[in-house]
Amino acid sequence: MTDLIVRKMRFAFAESPVPFLWNEANPAFASMANAVSFLAVAFEKMIGAMITEAMPLITDPEVAAEADAFTRQEGQHSMAHRQHVKGLIKSYPGLKETLDDVIGAFDDLTANTPLKYRLAYTADLEATFTPVFKLMLDHDDTLFAPGDDRVASLFLWHFVEEVEHRSSALIIYNAVVEDPWYRMRVAPSVFKHVWAALRVACEGFNKHVPLSERQIDALSMFGMQARKKSLLQKLPFTKAPYDGPFENAFRHMPVREMLTALTGVVRSQIPGHDPAHENLPALAQEWFDRYDEGYEVTRWYTAGNKVDAMTKDSTHV
Repeated sequence: MTDLIVRKMRFAFAESPVPFLWNEANPAFASMANAVSFLAVAFEKMIGAMITEAMPLITDPEVAAEADAFTRQEGQHSMAHRQHVKGLIKSYPGLKETLDDVIGAFDDLTANTPLKYRLAYTADLEATFTPVFKLMLDHDDTLFAPGDDRVASLFLWHFVEEVEHRSSALIIYNAVVEDPWYRMRVAPSVFKHVWAALRVACEGFNKHVPLSERQIDALSMFGMQARKKSLLQKLPFTKAPYDGPFENAFRHMPVREMLTALTGVVRSQIPGHDPAHENLPALAQEWFDRYDEGYEVTRWYTAGNKVDAMTKDSTHV
């Protein structure tokens, strides 16, 4: 039986406006995370349809249980990210078009690619999450803590659960496809599609969110493409639009740690790779322990302050 836990979370996005610039200390990371929310809604919709299609081909009851729990966790992620995105669309209605375009990119995969490709797509992308999210969670003090606690807590929950089910997509892929080399062969097209979908989201941000409220060009996360756009803006007679300055969301991180994450991403695509053996972020286990203890994980950074305040008040009664 699977040991995955399906946790139902609500992050109170309807209680007050959801800021686009939810981490004012790092606008580039705030924009990047917003793009991930758009991607999550679309990607996890594809996963739901994919697992439904794959289930009749899974003969091992333990793999079937893993697939069911994996899908239900991803369904909860999708629901929460939809609420986040809904809050952004309420402030910037044009982003509804952006969301539809990102979802359309994944609906196209569901309609026009074979099941084994979508299983490989999911296994390839999910395999990268542990090294990438470890880098982020190891620096939560700068990437998440300074921001809107609802948004920060949403991403902490999502990322630690991605670490929890880090092996699920590969287990399902291996049970159905049984071709370790196919996953590696299609990896270039997988990541090309992922980056294209993220670019759709970021271009939508530039189009529909005023620069004063995002502070940076949302294409900052695209590295070389961002630098190319910056260069074109400086050349005479070009029509490259100015959508704000470019910033590196991870500029403050040690180069060694970023190289470690990059190495982990590359290693994750090699046949025989087992995500179960990955180095895990310490924050993930802390999050699971606090959840088990009943801590209000939907307000990760502020719930503790409320508890401390209540404790102080009780000592003065």
